[in-house]
Amino acid sequence: MPLKVSDIGEKELIKRILKKSSSNIVKNSFFDNKAINSFKDDAALINFGDKYLVATSDILFKSAHFPDEMTYEQIGKKVVTANVSDLAAMGAKPLGIIIAVGLPKEMLLNDFDNLIGGILEGCTEYEMSLIGGDTNESGELTISGTCLGIVGKDEVLMKDGSNPGDIVAVTGPLGLAAAGFEILFNEEIELKDLNGNHKNIALKHALNPEAKSKEGVLLAKSGFITSCTDITDGLASEIGELVNASTQGIGITIFEEMIPLDSTVLEIARKVNKNPLEFILYYGEDFELLLTIDKDNFKEISAEIPLYQIGEVTSSSKMTIVKNNGQEEKLEPRGYEHLSR
Repeated sequence: MPLKVSDIGEKELIKRILKKSSSNIVKNSFFDNKAINSFKDDAALINFGDKYLVATSDILFKSAHFPDEMTYEQIGKKVVTANVSDLAAMGAKPLGIIIAVGLPKEMLLNDFDNLIGGILEGCTEYEMSLIGGDTNESGELTISGTCLGIVGKDEVLMKDGSNPGDIVAVTGPLGLAAAGFEILFNEEIELKDLNGNHKNIALKHALNPEAKSKEGVLLAKSGFITSCTDITDGLASEIGELVNASTQGIGITIFEEMIPLDSTVLEIARKVNKNPLEFILYYGEDFELLLTIDKDNFKEISAEIPLYQIGEVTSSSKMTIVKNNGQEEKLEPRGYEHLSR
């Protein structure tokens, strides 16, 4: 039986696109070696004098990316956040976004206004502008954003560059968005006695995610970061991205006891009878940054930007996790697949 796109998933589809388009990339004044190599990164690089213009694009569908509990304002803002997060992973300052929207014909005008209001709220938060777009009729609400940013050529962050001995770190606690989605998607499980503060924290991360834009820019300016990506598809999947991008055959080992874990995640995981580590490794939507840093510079940069060490880069070409009991296990680079939902 012929394979369908859903059989291989989003990551493999992107790899197929890159493989087929590699022979079509023309080195010219707009695309130097680093710009061409960036096609496997979170955003594309375009020569812009002594800087790179950074471009990224995301397409989001109501049925696959937005829970019913998410308001139209929150939907609009999340579209901006998802795009800005890709720029943050490259260390780029956001400039503006172009939004194309497919609108169901029965959509209320007030809902459309609230959607645009959310987009503009996101633009204000990340100090950028809505610079263009388009609308058309669609069977379901579909939003495509193309975001532009700017970064110095000697500052840009990429997935390739980590070295054995580097520290692996993240910019914040993980699994909170997953905990929020568990609350939303598990109505049959009794959660009424859930700590109110924990519930609010989890739902905020699920419904109002924030990109680490300022952190990305500061990390890039430090000159200490050897590789970087954002965590949208789960920690395990993003670790796999850094390992696969390397030309040195590096591996990464993380330690369960070092992963920043909020008590909110622990309580909700217990309530739904799931392992909190699953939330962190395989759910995604955290929008934190995953990065590697030369160990001699970690203290200096973490004194300016809160960072949590979770592991180390090795020369093993393997991804592993050391569990709390001391046992080392292979870490599978799987994560959240949008096509499968």
